[in-house]
Amino acid sequence: MYFEIDFESDEAIYRQLCRQIIMGIATNTLHTGDSLPSVRDMAEEIGINMHTVNKAYSILKEEGFLAIDRRRGAVVYVDDEKMHALEDLEKELRITLARASVRGVTREEVHRLIDEICGEYET
Repeated sequence: MYFEIDFESDEAIYRQLCRQIIMGIATNTLHTGDSLPSVRDMAEEIGINMHTVNKAYSILKEEGFLAIDRRRGAVVYVDDEKMHALEDLEKELRITLARASVRGVTREEVHRLIDEICGEYET
């Protein structure tokens, strides 16, 4: 899978990487059991710091999208319940974003709102 980072975006690089990996899972580009590049290889491939990749992998592990295996590194792992929840969220979000787009809501406004809402759930 090809990962592309928008260095001009206000969104943090580790969040962009997390989002792209989750979208890869949601779109069946990445499957349970697939190995991701090592932290070093991913950082070199994208042109970012290894600590940034490590942060993204750690977050995805905490959220239940990756398992860390000593021999294989970061491995995609999503249980069926989480996968169904992700698919449902994507359907709802597509409709919500389409409505917002028609009303002139910008990408930046959506990102800011999502960051605010997600911040309410973080502990």
